[in-house]
Amino acid sequence: MDESIWEAARASRSWLDNANGTGQTELTCRILKLTEEAGEASAAWIGLLGQNPRKGVTHTRDDVAAELADVAFTALVAIESLGLDAQTVLGACAAKVRSRLAS
Repeated sequence: MDESIWEAARASRSWLDNANGTGQTELTCRILKLTEEAGEASAAWIGLLGQNPRKGVTHTRDDVAAELADVAFTALVAIESLGLDAQTVLGACAAKVRSRLAS
């Protein structure tokens, strides 16, 4: 991935640290933010499918992808907020998945 992604995740973590502190409550909120973002991705998918007859089709695949990207980026910030390097953690996860696929 582009280095600017990792820099943005670290910068976001730093900005949140400075604005909100680094206590357990703040970390909890950063992790819970993932649920909020996942809900927005779900809502976009429901909107793409037009599952709410009152609203009809309200979203596109691009909207869904943008919401999923928000989920992924929020996860990177949460990992950084745990005091870990998101690039290393994500790389280890990818390696684990690759090893399962090779089996």
